[in-house]
Amino acid sequence: MNAPAAPHKLIKGATGDWEVVIGMEVHAQVTSNSKLFSGASTEFGGEPNSHVSLVDAAMPGMLPVINEECVRQAVRTGLGLNAKINLRSVFDRKNYFYPDSPQGYQISQYQSPIVGEGEVELELTGGRSVTVGIERLHLEQDAGKLLHDQSPTLSYVDLNRCGVALMEIVSKPDIRDAEQAKAYVTKLRSILRYLGTCDGDMEKGNLRADVNVSVRKPGGPLGTRCEIKNMNSVNFIGQAIEYEARRQIEIIEDGGTIDQETRLFDPNKGETRSMRSKEEAHDYRYFPDPDLLPLEFSQAFVDDLKAHLPELPDQKKSRFITGYGLSPYDASVLVAERESADFYETVLSGLGDRMRDGKLAANWVINELFGRLNKESRDIAASPVSAEQLSAIVDLIGEGTISGKIAKDLFEIVWQEGGDPRALVEARGMKQVTDLGAIEKVVDDIIAANPDKVTQAKAKPQLIGWFVGQVMKSSGGKANPQAVNDLLKSKLGI
Repeated sequence: MNAPAAPHKLIKGATGDWEVVIGMEVHAQVTSNSKLFSGASTEFGGEPNSHVSLVDAAMPGMLPVINEECVRQAVRTGLGLNAKINLRSVFDRKNYFYPDSPQGYQISQYQSPIVGEGEVELELTGGRSVTVGIERLHLEQDAGKLLHDQSPTLSYVDLNRCGVALMEIVSKPDIRDAEQAKAYVTKLRSILRYLGTCDGDMEKGNLRADVNVSVRKPGGPLGTRCEIKNMNSVNFIGQAIEYEARRQIEIIEDGGTIDQETRLFDPNKGETRSMRSKEEAHDYRYFPDPDLLPLEFSQAFVDDLKAHLPELPDQKKSRFITGYGLSPYDASVLVAERESADFYETVLSGLGDRMRDGKLAANWVINELFGRLNKESRDIAASPVSAEQLSAIVDLIGEGTISGKIAKDLFEIVWQEGGDPRALVEARGMKQVTDLGAIEKVVDDIIAANPDKVTQAKAKPQLIGWFVGQVMKSSGGKANPQAVNDLLKSKLGI
């Protein structure tokens, strides 16, 4: 069953409601050991200009040679976006001068990209969903980097990044508010990371977005858009859209018009500012690159890549719901990152024939483990509790050896000290008591000491929970809660 379509947020202005229209161009650095048209390394963090070939430096007579791995990664990404793969595409020169681009042009794709139309399904709060169309995905070179803080009078240039392969993923203008925009980038990043086609590291600039924002009266014609460049934070993308939409609404309501321009977002001030007037396609004087033949490959090449794609987030989520009985929310949390999903499945694999405890395992991974990791600002790779250890804890609960309360104490011991959970339970006498004879005396004592509570519980049976709590407290959390419940019901005649 499909989730309900997402109603989007309108912005109230002085003259009524306004609708925001957003399209995004996401630049994702291709996971590849070498650059798009040269054999130079793509490794991050090298000494300036240490990963630069003669091709990257645009030395006379140097000719580009396409990197097949980058082509494979682009096709795999297109398949992951349910997009049309074009068996023939063309590389074009996009002409503009910039100091960190020594060629004086960028090799990109214009009218004939490698990947055509696709789509991304977004899940929003409240179980709502929206589909964002993908217009195209094309391959292009990245530029270098200007360094302005090395000298008071000069700017330096580092060409290490120059020529690194980028996938530019262009959405249709289907996004309608900041929440959807953030969800789109998050989901796209997740898909790329599952595929292994981009590591999605926004801090290093390996995934960045240009955000096109315009406003209109609901259902009216599209307004003039402004492009906010080089956004490398999901939260900043949301803030920039909120600010830019209100800025445009205020100008229009004051009788002004929106200039089509490129803007930058200043996270310190929480506002966008003008950078330059927006170029149109004809300003770049695109033409097919004379040094590169059209890129052609067979349907068999595409089919082989498709056959070896990993399970993607939406497929994994569906399997977690149907196979392990998880709620859509829990499944979404677990599949958001491939590492989280793998961790959960490793926990499950240790349960053997107790795989039915999928919900219990999910609760422990999400609430106990993720909660603690978030509190201590760690990622899952740095978890002191391994999947195997957590699996043992969940198994001990499932088989009735320990209670949920004892399990929390055990989790804390493993987090702080490590060790085998089963051995710890034996060594520290942490098993829960299932012997009714041992529990009965505790129950009798508590009933005898609280005649008023007994009368209340007989009139209102749900008050039995108070007695259960007292028995558990008295037994140090070791009494089996179900055995306690059954015994109390019998003794109180409920």
